[in-house]
Amino acid sequence: MLWDTVPMSSTNRPSPNTVPSAIPGSGLCEEEQILLRQVAYDAVEYGLRHGNHLPVETSRYPTLLQNPGASFVTLKIDGLLRGCIGSLEAHQPLINDVAYNAHAAAFSDARFPPVSSDELNNLEFHISVLTPAVAMAFISEEDLLKQIRPGIDGLVLEEGQHRGTFLPAVWESLPDAESFLQHLKQKAGLPQNYWSDNIKVSRYTTESF
Repeated sequence: MLWDTVPMSSTNRPSPNTVPSAIPGSGLCEEEQILLRQVAYDAVEYGLRHGNHLPVETSRYPTLLQNPGASFVTLKIDGLLRGCIGSLEAHQPLINDVAYNAHAAAFSDARFPPVSSDELNNLEFHISVLTPAVAMAFISEEDLLKQIRPGIDGLVLEEGQHRGTFLPAVWESLPDAESFLQHLKQKAGLPQNYWSDNIKVSRYTTESF
């Protein structure tokens, strides 16, 4: 998956190896989840009609959705990926972030052509709200693998100019830590068997619906 180009500032990272909670502490109620799904749909529909981003009146939404939040929006048709864009850091209100990423997933994911009007009603909208990424402390690849929590952790891997992330949902297709890490390195533009003491890995969890 792709993400916004907002940099991950080291000053915003918690202490190394702090384990994030399994679900973002704020928690979203059903009504808030429905509102986020609706604004994601509206953002794509508006983009098709006007060729631009949906103007979001942030103040109209519940306080929790007005708070800064990071999200990924994944679009699927018949269970197949149709686009995925997201943010790794909270840099705008969550409701705005979801609207922006839904538009970007529909029209700016370079792996796919832009979504067409004929596809709109067949789109499945999957939203993931992220906890802040937490730097992990490890002394070797083996040590890192022991700390990774399959089915729970999303990972961000960085090595120089190389960077890649996998959402926790990727565990569905890569169920063991070793293959998860190998494919993440490949996604970041590195060989699967690559290792360096300069590799940095952070983890986060998501609330997905």
